[in-house]
Amino acid sequence: MTRIESVILEARDPAAAEDFYSAAFGLGDRLRVRAGDSPTSGFRGFTLSLVVARPNIVDTLIDGATRGGATTLKPATKSFWGYGGVIQAPDGAIWTLASSQKKNSGPATRQIDDFVLLLGVADVKATKQFYLDQGLTVARSFGSKYVEFDTGGSPVKLALHSRRAAAKNAGVPAEGSGSHRIVIRSGSGSCADPDGFLWEPPVAGGDRAATP
Repeated sequence: MTRIESVILEARDPAAAEDFYSAAFGLGDRLRVRAGDSPTSGFRGFTLSLVVARPNIVDTLIDGATRGGATTLKPATKSFWGYGGVIQAPDGAIWTLASSQKKNSGPATRQIDDFVLLLGVADVKATKQFYLDQGLTVARSFGSKYVEFDTGGSPVKLALHSRRAAAKNAGVPAEGSGSHRIVIRSGSGSCADPDGFLWEPPVAGGDRAATP
């Protein structure tokens, strides 16, 4: 479990979700979608983040996503950490678009530097230990508040935050129940973490790549 190949989002209309993500972000095989309509309500316990070089790239990606049907949860703005905003895709997944820079120093491309899955968990310390036991190592940690794992050259990075903090950062209430509607693809077999996030091995077919 040291490499994450892709993230799968489950959607009632996977074709529509594929079209949205292909047009909005163009993440290719890093993001896949498949049919799924398990009951879910409120915050699903995770956010997906796209980290880019400059604020104008953040704006470009958010503008494209909202034109495609996404809802703005937090308008893009400057902060102590840089520049960013939060949207909710038509399938319900929450996305953060962010840059550590506050000024533009180049053109508004669509280049994405990092794709990060942030899990909002009940007990950061316990979930951190679960992943350490599975073979992951910690890249950065701030006590029991936040953890980033070293996933090597993985297409997708993994981080942990408390559920309440993750929801607050996304601009939504922390309450939620039912399916997470997300699966993490890794070559290390199947398992579920303490918060019920599922890991599956790669399979041929069965889901759609959000290819540009």
